[in-house]
Amino acid sequence: MFDMWRTFVKALCAATLIVAAPLAHAQEFKIGVVNPERLLRESTPARAALQKLEGEFAKRQKEVEDAGSRLKGLAERFEKDSPVMTETDRGRRQRELAELDRDFQRKQREFREDLNQRRNEEMQGLQERSTRIIRQIAEQEKFDLIVQEAVYFNPRIDITERVLRALNTAR
Repeated sequence: MFDMWRTFVKALCAATLIVAAPLAHAQEFKIGVVNPERLLRESTPARAALQKLEGEFAKRQKEVEDAGSRLKGLAERFEKDSPVMTETDRGRRQRELAELDRDFQRKQREFREDLNQRRNEEMQGLQERSTRIIRQIAEQEKFDLIVQEAVYFNPRIDITERVLRALNTAR
């Protein structure tokens, strides 16, 4: 009977330790959350990168917009003049408009692709800098886990503001 009682007490102590150990450990666990969209929207380096891209692509954007306006004007003029045109002239102008439209679509597509590629390059550099800063904060402040995408988090664990400050001052 005594051995059975001692076995029961040992089992109860072991069960208590098994249940209590994760709870004690969880209290020491330090978690942080960073909002990457906010970093891209509010950081000085992100704004500088966007301004750089605007300057870099402003001329091409104007050229594409001008080409679109010219095409639109020619199409409107064709619609207005087509009832009084000969069949031959109408066919020739339609082919010219179709060719201009293909050129415009190609220029527009190339512009978007080049702009997206450059934007991705700039944002990748910013993301690398952000990741370096997040790692530094994690090591300095002894975080166990920092998450960048979360469905929900308590604002108490949001470290985005600290990352923004560090990102804005880092060079």
